[in-house]
Order: sequence, then C-alpha cells, then structure tokens
Amino acid sequence: MDGPIPAQKAPYNVMVEEGKRYFWCACGRSANQPFCDGAHKGTGLTPMLFTADKSEELWFCGCKATSGKPFCDGTHESL
Repeated sequence: MDGPIPAQKAPYNVMVEEGKRYFWCACGRSANQPFCDGAHKGTGLTPMLFTADKSEELWFCGCKATSGKPFCDGTHESL
C-alpha cells in the first residue's frame, strides 16, 4: 500500500451544494483536487464520501494528513 502524498500544503476552499455527494481525494494523486478522479487505483487508498447537509463554503484538506478528514485541521502548518 502506498501512503498519501500532499497535493498542496494548504486547504482547498470549496462552495458545496446541499444534498450533493463529494468524494474527497485521500491519496493526493487526483488531478481534480480536492476531489477524486480515480488516480488512487493500486495505492490501497480510497476516497472519502462527503454529502453536504447545506450549501456552504468549506475548507477541504490538501495535505492529506488531517485528523479531521476530509476537512483541514491545520496539520499542513507542521509539515
């Protein structure tokens, strides 16, 4: 199994839509950050499903090291 790689050392600001399903990239290899494009295949890692409860602005983790997956918890500041 390959470990996640940081896509960037900062969060991604995303406006989500109520009821919409999002698949957060957990591997860091997606070209569609912060969301999955299937690039994780063969790594042993899988994306994380997030369904928006309401339309709002959220900060998704870009470093892939957060303990609050899929959201940024500031871990990127110590990498």
